[in-house]
Amino acid sequence: MSDLALETLLLPLSSGEVVPGSDPKALFLRARAGQSLIDLALNKLVCEQSFAPDRDALHKSGLEVVAEVAETGFDLVLVLPGRQRQEARSQLARAVSKAVAGGVVIACSANTEGAKTLESDLSDLLGHTEKLTKNKCRAVWGAVQPEDLNQELLEEWSILDQPRPVLKGAYVSRPGIFAWDRIDPASALLVSYLPETLKGRGADLGAGFGYLSRAVLEKAPKVAAMDLYEAEKRALDLAERNLSAFKGKRALNGVWSDVTKGVEGPYDFIVSNPPFHQAGRADRADVGQGFIRSAAGGLRPGGDFFMVANRHLPYEQTLSDVFASVVQLADEGGYKVIRAIKGKGGR
Repeated sequence: MSDLALETLLLPLSSGEVVPGSDPKALFLRARAGQSLIDLALNKLVCEQSFAPDRDALHKSGLEVVAEVAETGFDLVLVLPGRQRQEARSQLARAVSKAVAGGVVIACSANTEGAKTLESDLSDLLGHTEKLTKNKCRAVWGAVQPEDLNQELLEEWSILDQPRPVLKGAYVSRPGIFAWDRIDPASALLVSYLPETLKGRGADLGAGFGYLSRAVLEKAPKVAAMDLYEAEKRALDLAERNLSAFKGKRALNGVWSDVTKGVEGPYDFIVSNPPFHQAGRADRADVGQGFIRSAAGGLRPGGDFFMVANRHLPYEQTLSDVFASVVQLADEGGYKVIRAIKGKGGR
């Protein structure tokens, strides 16, 4: 699929409106892969990406990618900010702090995902910006000039997405993570239908900051081990903190990966509240369908898969294709809870 935000982000460079010098030292925050990025041939480009599917795509393109860049002093910093306001402002502040004096920061968002706010925010930080609009997106850029930089705002925004206690201190989370400051109602519904008799080795596909896994461990004392699969490393790091009370008592393992590519196993049971969005707002039923197939592949024969999803998402056919038994346990509040059992013959 075409990545219009990425293509628009790079237009100021490919059109010559931004000329960062010959062979610039470049950084791309929240990087995504695409032919337009490869075509730019930025030889000293480092990509930062903590989301496993995008990380994998960048690796496949032959680009250098790390989860978090500590280095500073870049001539060019590109960023595709997240949709959550605090996270986006923190990412802009981080982009500015990574650039050398005189270095250029370029950011881009879709018009429907806060492009106007993005322009205003970067202008507030840098004191000046230029813009280019195309593909229903807006690219905004400016040079980092110390005399124009709003240092107070830079310091304030730099810590906006830091981990913090949420839910009266019961969990640690941070802006930008799914349902970061609340318990997702779909996950809460799923927990209410999980049996206390769960036992053995389990997995949580799309673990987020660890709510579902922690609920399983609190509810089912015979669960000996849990593997937490999560594409977003920042969420997985939080989950480790939120499950620290069980460390040494149950076997816990965090797996930073794209679940749709498969999981380990064999597991006695798997629980999941699959994501159905990635970049952009459009529903992505294929992601949840990939989770279902991976769950089937990771379960032992006779193993249980418990999942929750928005009522309208078309998962029933995929479930029937890969599981011997599929039962809907609940249809409440716009969500459905499903239990599927892997057949003795492997289906």
